[in-house]
Amino acid sequence: MALPDPPLLLITDRKQARRPLGYVAVQACMAGCRWISIREKELPRSEQIALAHALRPIAQSAGARLTLHGDAALAREAGVDGVHLAAGSDVGAARQALGADALVGLSIHSATEAAGLDATALDYVVAGPAYATASKPHYGPLLGPQGLVAIVRASPVPVIAVGGIAADNIAALIRVGVAGGAVMGGMMRAQDPAAEMTGLLAALAASDASPRWRTS
Repeated sequence: MALPDPPLLLITDRKQARRPLGYVAVQACMAGCRWISIREKELPRSEQIALAHALRPIAQSAGARLTLHGDAALAREAGVDGVHLAAGSDVGAARQALGADALVGLSIHSATEAAGLDATALDYVVAGPAYATASKPHYGPLLGPQGLVAIVRASPVPVIAVGGIAADNIAALIRVGVAGGAVMGGMMRAQDPAAEMTGLLAALAASDASPRWRTS
């Protein structure tokens, strides 16, 4: 499964959001976002499903993919386009549950984890933290561009960087082979989500993103 184009993942966090998540999603999609993942693990499953049902029409109207941070069963019940799994999850089982057309991703933090990935079940991995991030200030160690090089080289699937991703630093990650970025706090806290997304996408486009993310 090819990654969404552009390969910039917007992750939700209602606790940081200045505006309702629906508003942020609309503004992000209007600016060109084509990939949103619901990460509201503290909500009851029924409320996560309800949120997915609310955001799905927004994503569909823009031609965007909507995924969910959680487990495959929840993603299937919510009717989203795929699932992002926690580190150590059974990716094969998730693929079997969701089918070939679903996006299946996994969080990793090291080249050792990357080297052991099942490329037949996974579409991408998210690795971080790339830079210091206010969303998880004590979550480290920071990888930076050089720390991500080993992960990119070891991974058989595209690597999406997370943690402190901004318009002024994403190009450095693309230059070392990272396929794209994932953003959360910066977008959630933005006074103008559309302007924030526009800046991120412009920086990503200018960085000449690696062709690896175009592979289906």
